[in-house]
Amino acid sequence: MGRNLGQTKLRKRRRREDPMREFDRLPPVLREWLANAALPWRPRSVLRAYNTALAHTGDRRQALDELGRLETAQLAKECNLGSIT
Repeated sequence: MGRNLGQTKLRKRRRREDPMREFDRLPPVLREWLANAALPWRPRSVLRAYNTALAHTGDRRQALDELGRLETAQLAKECNLGSIT
């Protein structure tokens, strides 16, 4: 079964915790961001990246922008890897 990862080259691992429960624990702004994300982020990863960005910037909007930059960088990396194989 292919799941929801499509043709991505991202690592695939089994999770110990229920991903929907982790998603439900996120703040509403992060649940909304994650629901519209282009990549299949783990809720824990989004929260960690957001908290790190928030600690550096002190601004929620800038922290969300940083999540977007991280995702864009990962997508660019995916595209570059895809052209090699």
